[in-house]
Amino acid sequence: MLGIFNNDNKEAKDVKRVRDEILLFIKEKLRKAEGGEGKHFRGLQLYVCCSLEEKPVYEAALHFNEHNKFKEEEIQRIADDYAVELPADWNFEIIFVDALPPEASRIQGVDAGLFIVTKKSTVQKSASAYLKVRVGEAEKQIYKITSTSGRICIGREKQTQTANGFYRQNDVAFVGASPNNKFISRQHAHIEFDNDSGNFMIYADEGGVPPGNKIKVRSVNEPGPVKLYTTNIGHPLKEGDQILLGETALLEFSYSEEEKAL
Repeated sequence: MLGIFNNDNKEAKDVKRVRDEILLFIKEKLRKAEGGEGKHFRGLQLYVCCSLEEKPVYEAALHFNEHNKFKEEEIQRIADDYAVELPADWNFEIIFVDALPPEASRIQGVDAGLFIVTKKSTVQKSASAYLKVRVGEAEKQIYKITSTSGRICIGREKQTQTANGFYRQNDVAFVGASPNNKFISRQHAHIEFDNDSGNFMIYADEGGVPPGNKIKVRSVNEPGPVKLYTTNIGHPLKEGDQILLGETALLEFSYSEEEKAL
């Protein structure tokens, strides 16, 4: 019985040590940022790179399962105590990662790093996903896309000339001669990675908005599809989303290359 109490006491000490180390580091960073960079302050991103066994300690130290408690009770108290003025809409994120991003400042004594988000800087997030051709004839059945791919164009034929005379290269290219692809525009849609939200976003291009060929996105467990009506507003893609192009071609978005039945 005594051993059990000792383990509980050790874990409590570890939680307190982790919390104190992180809060001390945040306090120093906030005080330094109060000057020139402080006016551009948008929020804090705390990256934790710990073992699976230590994760419960970090979750407890950071009140991970209690929404905004660490931000509102711990960090805000520091700001109030030291008269550090934070904007009303500042954001705080806790992100568990396999490796600390190079942009984050390493916190000594714990497996964590801190990044101050300003209007001038963000951490470059990394992601990869797959577009799987479920219906329609394309050059490949599976396309890998990444956060560094830039603009990923989707349309009929690999290379085509747009209405304004310029050439467009389609990264996800449907076969032009196939009758199954006749309702897919040569410039139907494109996908881009949004670093702020960490999502891949799909946008309609000129050929993918009404009254011509259309784009619909259906998410798992959602009651109905989302229709894209404009080229200006993107839609965030989630695991298992089905993308219908022109009523005839169907893509599936997934973070896994493993094949799944529809």
